[in-house]
Amino acid sequence: MVATKRRFEPNLQKVRILVGKAPKRVYVCTRCLKAGKVVKAV
Repeated sequence: MVATKRRFEPNLQKVRILVGKAPKRVYVCTRCLKAGKVVKAV
């Protein structure tokens, strides 16, 4: 195997989301944002 082992890293974005009642800046993957698993704080 001549090629290097490729790593697939998650696409993380720093987003303001609601954690409990207060908004926080957290790193969230774009898959979670697109799937609606995480709701952005307005």
